[in-house]
Amino acid sequence: MISAINPTVKAIAVLIPGVLLGLTFDVFTPLVYLIFILTVTLLLSDIPFKRWIKFFVPFFLFIASFSWARLLYTSETFQNGSVLFSFWTFEVTMGGLLVAISLALRSLCFIALSLLFIMTTDSTKFMLSLMQQLRLSPKITYGVLAGYRFLPTFKHELEVLRQAHRVRGVGRAKGIRGRIRQFKRYSIPLLANSIRKAERVANAMESKGFTGEHDRTHYHQMTVTKRDWRFLGMMVGALFLAFAASYYFGYLNIFGYQVS
Repeated sequence: MISAINPTVKAIAVLIPGVLLGLTFDVFTPLVYLIFILTVTLLLSDIPFKRWIKFFVPFFLFIASFSWARLLYTSETFQNGSVLFSFWTFEVTMGGLLVAISLALRSLCFIALSLLFIMTTDSTKFMLSLMQQLRLSPKITYGVLAGYRFLPTFKHELEVLRQAHRVRGVGRAKGIRGRIRQFKRYSIPLLANSIRKAERVANAMESKGFTGEHDRTHYHQMTVTKRDWRFLGMMVGALFLAFAASYYFGYLNIFGYQVS
């Protein structure tokens, strides 16, 4: 299962293909790799399909509209080939259509890679892995973790404030001025509570001997195993196989230049 992969290795396995795919302008390479990502997501992860598709579809609709705009405003470098049809003052060429489809497929690859990482990675383990494998400063790591843990409490405290205001007869604000006053009523108590919690966390960390040094023991020891390296090799190797197949069939296009 991909959830068991070391988060740092997983992040590198997602980042490298994402950067390299940005160099391609053909349709074949991102299409092949997108099929590979979807296959890995469905077969090697425990992500529920309904939950995955719930996040993927809105991005798909946004990318479709963005690619349509790219189709109409293609630069002269890619406006080659025959004219397919004219729309108002725009002429859609075969070259512009291929570039728009390539952009859409690359964007879908980025989204699929991001969802694969986000939905199979525990945030706490990811930060611990960055600290232990990449030697990220513990001050930054624990600071991010503490801030991340505070986020769910803000929603609860905001709801408590709203209920307290309703009990005291303070209704929902109307108009711009009312919204500004309402924002002040909510922001000041939330800020005060945040300062109190931050001070308590700082005192607790200091009392437990936290100094921010790298040489310390960890309750959760993050390690890199052969399985992690195999996953990295699989993700990057599949992309290079897609490049090789695209080159073999004569589709590979790097920065608008046909590679043959």
